[in-house]
Amino acid sequence: MRNDLRWIRRKLQQAAGAVRRFWLGVKRLLGEQFNKNIYTRILFTNVTVFVVGLIALILFSGFMVKQVTYDQVEQELLRKAKRVNFALLQQTNYVWGKAPEGEANDQAQEKQSFLKYLADLFDARITIFDREGTILDTSAEQEVVPGSKVELRHVESFTKGGTAITRTTDPETGQLAFLVVVPMGNNNQATENGILLETKPSNVNLALNKLHVYLVIGGMTVLVIVLIVSVNLAMYISRPISRLAATVGEISSGGYVLSTDDQPLDEINVLAGQLNKLTERLQKIQSESLRMDEERARLFAEISHELRTPLTAVQGFVEAIQDGVVQDEALRERYLDTIYTQTVHIGRLVDDILVLSRLESGNITVEKLPVDLVALAQGVVVSMEAVAAGKQNTIYLEKKVEKTVVIGDVDRLEQIIRNLLKNAITATENGTIRVGVEERYGREVVLTIEDNGTGIAPDDLPHIWERFYRVKNRQDSRQQEKGSGLGLVIVKKMVQLQGGRIEVTSQLGKGTVFSIIFPSFQASALTDHSYARKQGTIDK
Repeated sequence: MRNDLRWIRRKLQQAAGAVRRFWLGVKRLLGEQFNKNIYTRILFTNVTVFVVGLIALILFSGFMVKQVTYDQVEQELLRKAKRVNFALLQQTNYVWGKAPEGEANDQAQEKQSFLKYLADLFDARITIFDREGTILDTSAEQEVVPGSKVELRHVESFTKGGTAITRTTDPETGQLAFLVVVPMGNNNQATENGILLETKPSNVNLALNKLHVYLVIGGMTVLVIVLIVSVNLAMYISRPISRLAATVGEISSGGYVLSTDDQPLDEINVLAGQLNKLTERLQKIQSESLRMDEERARLFAEISHELRTPLTAVQGFVEAIQDGVVQDEALRERYLDTIYTQTVHIGRLVDDILVLSRLESGNITVEKLPVDLVALAQGVVVSMEAVAAGKQNTIYLEKKVEKTVVIGDVDRLEQIIRNLLKNAITATENGTIRVGVEERYGREVVLTIEDNGTGIAPDDLPHIWERFYRVKNRQDSRQQEKGSGLGLVIVKKMVQLQGGRIEVTSQLGKGTVFSIIFPSFQASALTDHSYARKQGTIDK
């Protein structure tokens, strides 16, 4: 007994190990499939779900069909039992049950033949038994052994006065059998005997087996169709995603290829559109970065070039003085004056470069306040009169309004006017420089600085806003060399920083006009008020 228990325990452990290994294998297979590309995931998921659903459907359908079929067989067997009872009641010349004394063998054979006839007619074996379960008559050909009885459950059903339908399996053949027990006699009479019908519907089992085969064949056919559809569906979904993945790969490697194909799915189409926008932005950023790199390289080259000339001059003069080449005191003083002038020029150039760098990077503080542009221009003009007189120039302010207010930084506005006046004075000799302030359309304030100096050639005019650009037609080349070549660039940046714009017109030999247009105080206030209302920062 103990050895048997050990053997059973060992077999159970082996079975548990096999189940565990099977589960781990299935889990590993599922993990491997889902770790592959999206095409494999979609295909594997669709096929797996369908196969599981198909198996469940086949099992459920087979079970339901079998139950319905068995119920029909049982109901049909019950009807047959009642018809057998009716047929037996019609045979009044026979005494069913225990044979009376003196019953002839011929009559007993007739009874058995009649039961066999009914059994063949209804395809069931018929057995008549009493309340003790003793078999009285049967349709079976073999002779009834005296004292043979039916199963106790049939007797219990009969004694309770009802019918009973059961299923059992033949222990010899393993075939399914249906049994029904009904009372023998009329409902209004006491019954002493019962009728047992037993049938083994082989045709039903055959039909169920055929049904299972048909279900499997149909399921396999549908599986093939689903497999074909799943392959196409997986390709339909995964192809655009693969293209997007390839596009992202191109972007990560530095290439920007726009996805122009129409995507079949709305979500993927939206994703492709967003990716295209991202690609365009990255292209712009890359282009801007390249442009900035080129601009930075050009700026360094220009700065190096601009610094090389004065530094070379300073170095030459210093070496000449150190070597004792210059003995004349007047020449020595002139050399020192030149060195001083060049160092001032270098300092001014460095200052302008720093200012321009801050302007271009946005790292500059602007404190915008209401400013009377007429009064500001008047002050700058007065401060520059002595400088203008040094070149026999006349400078004056032409006021078309007594007062006009703009929003801006006072220091930056003053620097703009001063730089433009310096340029006008440099380009003019024995001439007139006019500074004008006027309002236009009630929305703009125009500051004009006009001179009648040398002017700017048409070929040079588009380039005056470029760094280190100097016009080639100025009469005073020494004054031209004193400039850094950054003044107008700084002026334009500062004007834009104040929310304005600058325009220039010029004729060679006749003079130049710079016009700076600012929004008036009322227009700026209205714009700021409208913006604040949109943002909800002003109480209505």
